This record gives sequence, structure tokens and C-alpha cells, in this order.
Amino acid sequence: MEDRLRALWDFDDLDRTEARLREQLGEETSQSGRAEVLTQLARVEGLRGAFGRGDVLVDEAEALAPPSSGVARTRIALERGRLRRSSGDPDAARPLFESAYATALETQQYFLAADAAHMVALVAGDRDGFVDWTERGIALAGEHESAAYWLGPLLNNLGWEYYEAGDLELALDAFQRALRARERDAGNAHATEIARYAVGKALRASGRSEEAIPLLEQAVAWAEAQGAADCWFHEELAEEYAAVGRSDDARQQGMLAIPLLERDDPSFADDPARAERLAELAGFSPRP
Repeated sequence: MEDRLRALWDFDDLDRTEARLREQLGEETSQSGRAEVLTQLARVEGLRGAFGRGDVLVDEAEALAPPSSGVARTRIALERGRLRRSSGDPDAARPLFESAYATALETQQYFLAADAAHMVALVAGDRDGFVDWTERGIALAGEHESAAYWLGPLLNNLGWEYYEAGDLELALDAFQRALRARERDAGNAHATEIARYAVGKALRASGRSEEAIPLLEQAVAWAEAQGAADCWFHEELAEEYAAVGRSDDARQQGMLAIPLLERDDPSFADDPARAERLAELAGFSPRP
């Protein structure tokens, strides 16, 4: 079974999400259903940083949920774990995520099981644990259509883990698989272009910039068509053009990337080496 409440979520608009969830809460006819919705309202509060309010809502859900409701028990453990992790206590979060995973598997809630595996990976604390739990989620997503959504996010996470470790062959394989999964999800075009960007980045790092360029050109064209130019797409395309000696094209992309990065990426101002590199590509000095 897929997550029946997923469609109510807009992670870019928590107020609207809360309104939808509260409307859904009023429509629920069972204690189990109300408990589920309360856990999602708790997640909204966690994303706002209101961890105390989130805990109160999970407590309400726990008081309502019948012991026989596997889906409610899964959600309670999952969202309490997210609250612990987001508030800075990953050690307390891990057993909650593991409990959510076990309950979800037991009750054949494969979407929630993959979500729980992905959360255990994030608090695992070491590379082996991260990879093991991510692979568990990937296996579930590959075996069960109801969990197929998770292939893209989990393979993306795995790819970046390998990329940061310098395991470029494994990173590229994971990113390419993530892109194929994203391309099957027609309703999430932005995520598809981000996956394309990741493949391009891994190709360039592997000395294959000629193959990377068409991917980033496609990502840039998509973002521009949406009226939402993406600083990272332009930055990566500048690097790819530079790698194959297309200095004029690199300059143009660098000039486009710099003001977007200054606007959209707070870390850019704290990374002088990155700013200097882009200024070099763009043909002028970074702003002081």
C-alpha cells in the first residue's frame, strides 16, 4: 500500500500542508486514521522546528492508535524518530526508525518501510550502516510497486555517499539508476533534472565531460523554461565546458551562475576557492 496521505504534502508550503491535513483529520472516521493524520501534523511542526508541539501531537496519536493498527504504530515511531533526529539526537532516533521499519514490514506497508530504512541510514553514524540501510530501502523499492517512489531518493543518497568518498564508478552507477527511476516519475520533473545534474557531475569527475554536457544543457534548458534558473546547473555546465576547452561557453555559464549563487546558495559566500574558480571561468574577479 502506498502512503495514502502523501498527496496532501507540499514541502515548500507547510501552512497549506497543515490546512489540508487538518481538513483530512476532520474527515477521518476511525481512531487509527486520526492517529495517522496527527503524526503528519507532528511532522509539519518538526519541519518548522517546533519539536515540543510535534511531540504533543505524536502523544495524541499514540493515545488514539489501536494496538492492532500497524500503519498507525509505524507512523508514530517514524515521526517521533524524525523529531528526535531533527532536534539533534540521532542516537535516540535510530531505535524508533528501526521499530518503524520492522512494523511496516510485518504489516506489508512497503512505502513506509522504505521511508524508515532511508531514515535509519541517515542516523547510522558510519558508512557501512548508511550503505546497508540504503540498500535495504532500494531493495524494497525495487520489489514492491507501492514503494517505487523511493528508488530515486535512495539511489541519489547512495550516489552522493560514493561520490564524496571518491568511488566514482559506484557513484555514477547509482546516479544513473536514480535518473532512470526519476524519469519514470513524470510528476516530479525537477527531481529528474537534479538527477541529470548528478550524473553529469559524476561523468565530469570521471573525465567524461563530453558525455556530461548534453545532460547539463538539458537541465539548464528545463530550468530556464520554468522561469527558475538554477545556480548549480549553470555552475556545473560552466565546469563541463571548461573541461573540454569551450572557454567562451564556460564564461557565459559562469557569468550566469555567480549572481544566482550569491542569491540562492548561502554557502557560496563562505567558499572563496569556489568563488575564485567561477570568477576565473567567467573572466572577472569575484565580488568582495
